[in-house]
Amino acid sequence: MKQFWLNRSLYRKISKNLGLTALLMTSCIAYEPAQLIPEITLSTEEVSFVEANHTDLVVDFGMETSANESDSLLNLEVLPGVRVRSVALNGPADSAGIQAGDVILFINNLPTNEPDAVLAIQTQTQLESYIFQIQRNTTVFEVTLYGRTITAAQEARELYRLDPIATRASYRTELATIRQQEQVAAARIIEIFPNSPLGAAGLKANDRILAVDGEFINSAQDFISKVNQEFELGDTLEITAHVDGKIEKRSLKLWSPRRRISRISMRPFFHFDSSISPPSKNFSILDLWLFAVYSYSKIENENSHDILGIFNITSDYGELTEVQD
Repeated sequence: MKQFWLNRSLYRKISKNLGLTALLMTSCIAYEPAQLIPEITLSTEEVSFVEANHTDLVVDFGMETSANESDSLLNLEVLPGVRVRSVALNGPADSAGIQAGDVILFINNLPTNEPDAVLAIQTQTQLESYIFQIQRNTTVFEVTLYGRTITAAQEARELYRLDPIATRASYRTELATIRQQEQVAAARIIEIFPNSPLGAAGLKANDRILAVDGEFINSAQDFISKVNQEFELGDTLEITAHVDGKIEKRSLKLWSPRRRISRISMRPFFHFDSSISPPSKNFSILDLWLFAVYSYSKIENENSHDILGIFNITSDYGELTEVQD
């Protein structure tokens, strides 16, 4: 009977120690996503594809100009002419030999003492050529510039809205008719990309998404913004969709990068950590602060083994080689 109680007491101690060890192990394990997740910038509902510009220009000189201010920090003043700030490669100004930093004094004998004077010439009927009087350092010379006609570009046409991470698909805003009378906004699935969770939810191209968790969406962008801002990767949400002429509810689990162990630490007995960017691994046994009995590290293709802080072996260094012609 005494032996029985001794064994039982020993069993309790071992169980307690094992439980404490398991608790310590759990508290010293860290996780991180198994792959890097790029950040995306969500578009607004209304998108302008053309930046505000001088749409009334008729001729392009292929350069940007600004006021010709003095270079002195103590005596700032505006000098005659306009300074060329940049020149478009292979543009009219570049072909004429004009360089950034040059000062344009006259165009066709008209003084150009401010950038608006150059723009005013560009809004007039295009001439066959333009005579530029240029100052470069202390030299003034004359060049002939052949302007390029500016033609109105066709208006950009939106193709679709893209969700590259959470659902890995593209969508277009459409109106869907429900019950033969009510029209609501919908996000039509245009294309499904590899590893998209839409297939697992029974959704395919041309199906239309109407609502998320019972809340109707306003557009394709509204749907993309909802799943990326109101949910975490790996969350499960209820999708109301128009599939093959029927309104159905589907369970959609957003794409998840899965998780990996990034650190296990039971110092001073052992320690392990790893990183994805840059790819690296570190491992040590009996780390006694000043040195470790054994440590190993790998950064990209470089491996290093260290024993007692005395012996070190490093391998897989890249080598520089001289190439003979």
